[in-house]
Amino acid sequence: MAKKGAKGAGTIRKKTVTRGGKEYSYFEARVTTGRDPGTGRQIQRSFTGKTQKEVREKMQAAAVAINQGTYTAPQRLTVGRWLEIWAAEYLGSVKPKTAALYRATVSNHLKPTLGAVRLDALNAHTIQHFYNALSTERGLSPKTVKNIHGILHKALQQAVKVGYLRFNPAEACELPRIEKKEITPLDSEAIYAFMEIIRGHRFEALYLTMLFTGLRRGEACGLTWDCVNLDKGTIHIDKQLQNIPGKPGEFHLVPTKNSKGRTITAAASIVKLLKKQYVQQLEARLKAGPLWQDNGFVFCNELGEHLSPSTVYHQYKILVASIGRPDARLHDLRHSYAVAALQAGDDIKTVQGNLGHHTAAFTLDVYGHITEQMKQASASRMEAYIKSISSLQRENIREKA
Repeated sequence: MAKKGAKGAGTIRKKTVTRGGKEYSYFEARVTTGRDPGTGRQIQRSFTGKTQKEVREKMQAAAVAINQGTYTAPQRLTVGRWLEIWAAEYLGSVKPKTAALYRATVSNHLKPTLGAVRLDALNAHTIQHFYNALSTERGLSPKTVKNIHGILHKALQQAVKVGYLRFNPAEACELPRIEKKEITPLDSEAIYAFMEIIRGHRFEALYLTMLFTGLRRGEACGLTWDCVNLDKGTIHIDKQLQNIPGKPGEFHLVPTKNSKGRTITAAASIVKLLKKQYVQQLEARLKAGPLWQDNGFVFCNELGEHLSPSTVYHQYKILVASIGRPDARLHDLRHSYAVAALQAGDDIKTVQGNLGHHTAAFTLDVYGHITEQMKQASASRMEAYIKSISSLQRENIREKA
């Protein structure tokens, strides 16, 4: 028999209450789930039911869970309150911009719909209904729904880690299918036209570096001279320029997207371009005199300050519109580099490393259609070769005849 007050121990008793002049009877079981670490007093949970058998089964199930260490006490905590705690206390390891995005998602999407639900009562069906409504009623894209799911999943997984939940109810949910968008890199003709239109432009060196190294906008704007080796022709990418959340116009340097640095060996033309950029910057520094801000940025304004990523973007849109490609995004320069590299014969692993993708599989997923085209082109070349050999064989046969 369980010792009185021991974890998992419990009692059952019949209770009678009077409501509205009528007597009602029910059974109540009380189980000790532990002791308060501050007072040492027992912590108990009550189960009620119409029959003794019903409450005994509830009590026994709780006792087994307690003894196995899998029991989680019911919480008065709501989903909304837990999300507030999670957003305030558990986002210390993520970048400021990412944390701001998480908090905005909690405020705009999660709390208004799920906030009043008790945390321990949240189930997969409720979450699934929420996801479905995001698509059908609010018209959010599958990618946005997936992002919201990712944030909710992280918050609930933390609740599992701290013992508020036994399992993550978001695990069982189905997400809408994301249709992969077709990338639209600049072809050779458009690249030539772009290079012509930016000749002498104040962002010429920046755009060409992005186009022929695959740097992201934030990586290019945050590139510093200490990461450029002009003798070896290498560029080390370990940071990016990012807007401070909630403070438009204010930026700081943060780690790259996957927080892993990478080193690119640039083409000789790009190294030459960067050497020219260095000399021009020295001249600008002399001209600015004491007004010069020595921040070490490779691409900067006339006072040494970093460039505004939004200005870089808007200038680009004006330029590509003038060559008949108003649809081209600044990120398409990165895609253009990847496609050109693959078509030039670079292996997928090299392209993956230069782009800073986490895996070669991801690079293949994005640019797989390009490699398929290359395979088809290779097969066509092989077919032409086979036909040329066959033609020689036929000529030899005729000569011998």
